[in-house]
Amino acid sequence: MTQAIEPAAGHPYTAGLAAGELRYQACDDCGAWQPLQRHACRACGSTRLGWRRAGGGATVYAVTEVARAPTEAFRALAPYTLVLATLDEGPRVMGHAEPGVEIGARVRAGFLRHGEQTLLRFQRE
Repeated sequence: MTQAIEPAAGHPYTAGLAAGELRYQACDDCGAWQPLQRHACRACGSTRLGWRRAGGGATVYAVTEVARAPTEAFRALAPYTLVLATLDEGPRVMGHAEPGVEIGARVRAGFLRHGEQTLLRFQRE
């Protein structure tokens, strides 16, 4: 079951990661999840949108292995695995994953502290 999130300092998604929560935006009127932060619901047009906690379960949709980090900040992590994962609630998110994870695998959201930020990191269920 998802729960409404009270507004907090910073962006609700990244603030959630820092708090150890995976969050997504959904309509308070019809319940439809939103694919990126929106000002009006994609399904019903309502402007009553809020942030909810995801349960953390997901299915891997796509996988890539990054051998050459795009910035100095990520060179310490290379090589690393990135995935697109479809949350059980519907939204699709990008995050890190343990090596060897495959498309279609069931994963659970976790969190990886890297410098001053918290990254989403999936592990196999």
